[in-house]
Amino acid sequence: MTPRSVPPSRPARESLADSVHASLLAWLMDGNARPGESLSIDGLARTLGVSPTPVREAMARIEGTGLVERVAMRGYRVAGLLSPREVEELMDARLLLECHNAAAAAARVDEDLLDRLADTVRRMEEAPKGPSFADYQDYHRADNEFHRLLNRAGGNTFLAEAFEALNGQVQRFRLRLVGDGVTDAEMAIVEHGALVRALRARDAAAAAERMREHLEAVRARAIADSAAVGHGSATGS
Repeated sequence: MTPRSVPPSRPARESLADSVHASLLAWLMDGNARPGESLSIDGLARTLGVSPTPVREAMARIEGTGLVERVAMRGYRVAGLLSPREVEELMDARLLLECHNAAAAAARVDEDLLDRLADTVRRMEEAPKGPSFADYQDYHRADNEFHRLLNRAGGNTFLAEAFEALNGQVQRFRLRLVGDGVTDAEMAIVEHGALVRALRARDAAAAAERMREHLEAVRARAIADSAAVGHGSATGS
């Protein structure tokens, strides 16, 4: 008897899911759906030529970024833009959380963490900056990894989880302003580098201050960019 063929391997399935996720994320980030627009799982599946299952999985992942919202009995819709008040409240929350975590990380930092943080800065320097999401996604990934590493390095599990919970809204704040690519890369890279130097010196007060300066600069740039949102720009974090 001829043995039955084995089912498709898990990597092939995960490859399809990752491909669909990447396609939908780029499609959303490039402004192909309006804030508040309903998104049809079946319609997107037909467009991509796949079954609804990987589309549904991708939308669940993208929901974590804050770019889409689940609507009871109706599926998903594109999230609205953060209001000016929400931007201010988000930045206030980040200042409270990330400055504390940066100071705590300075007391615990080791060479491995310093190397990993420095690597994210190098990747930010080398990555393309736009104009489409496909162009600047590597920059965005390195930028986000820097903040996630630093907030975990503080050593407080609850505060690290608080940052992760907040990070979806950070993505929504950062990534909804798109069109011309990353407009503040040079400044953000300098600010991240200053943070790494403060951590390398094990100076908790300086690390907290460099984080405060960085986040206040991000806030100021976001306010300036909001006036130009009609033609789009992407601000770092």
